[in-house]
This record gives sequence, structure tokens and C-alpha cells, in this order.
Amino acid sequence: MCRSIKTLRPPVTPEVSEEDIRSAALQYVRKVSGFRAPAAHNREVFDQAVDAVAAATQELLGGLRVRGAASANRQ
Repeated sequence: MCRSIKTLRPPVTPEVSEEDIRSAALQYVRKVSGFRAPAAHNREVFDQAVDAVAAATQELLGGLRVRGAASANRQ
């Protein structure tokens, strides 16, 4: 669906920054909403959605376990 979102899990991407996660969340919300930049009256809900997707992504990455890795702890 979102071809510009890169894979963030190890070992594909060994180091993932907050910016990487936020960028992926923003791309997802843009795609789903159909807006590159929301109108002023939609800005709050748009930003809340980006925050929620970023938090869910962080939780997902933190919970993934990579086979053969000694430790897959993420931030």
C-alpha cells in the first residue's frame, strides 16, 4: 500500500530512529487519509493519528524477536 515506507525491523534496518518511525507513520496517515497536508480544521486529528501510528510502530518493533539474534531489544 505505502511503497515509500521502508522496512524498519532488524536485520533489514539495524538502527531505527524516532525520525524513521515518525516518517513511516506520517506516510501511512497521508495514504489512508488521502491528504498530503490536512486543512486546518483536520490538523489536530491528523497529528493525533500520526502520533498513534508512531506509538503502535514503536510497540511493534519493540516486541519483535529476530531468529538467531542474541537480543532484539529495541527502544
